[in-house]
Amino acid sequence: MTVEGDAGQRRQWFSQPGRKSKDVVALGDRGPVGWICFGPYRSEMPGLERVGEVYALYISPDLIGQGIGRTLLGEAHAQMKGQGFETSALWVLCDNQRARRFYEQAGYQADGAAQDDVYDGITLTELRYQHVL
Repeated sequence: MTVEGDAGQRRQWFSQPGRKSKDVVALGDRGPVGWICFGPYRSEMPGLERVGEVYALYISPDLIGQGIGRTLLGEAHAQMKGQGFETSALWVLCDNQRARRFYEQAGYQADGAAQDDVYDGITLTELRYQHVL
C-alpha cells in the first residue's frame, strides 16, 4: 500500500452517500495522531446478530504504545454498544504480530476465519477477530 493510494481510497470512502460508518480522530499537539473507522459488519456472521466492525485503526508510528489506540478502540466499542451492537469484529493481517497482540490484549480472539486480499499484486492473509461488547 502507498500513502497516495490509501489516501485516494479513503477520500472515495468518506464521500460515499449514505455511508453508515463512523470516524473518530485523536488529536495531539501536532494535529491528528490517530484514527478509527467502524460501523456495521459488512458481511454476515452465522449465529450472530448485531455485529459491528472496526474497519481501520491507524496511529502515528512514532506514537504507538502511548495509549492512543486503546483510547480510540474504547470509544469505538462504546459507540457500537450504544448503537445496539453486541459483538465487534475486525480483520488483521496474519503476519502483523504487533496488531494481533494489541487486539488480543483488548479482548479480541481469532475465530478461525481467514481471507486473502491482494494489495498491489501481493496476496496477504487476514484473520478475523471477535470481541463481545
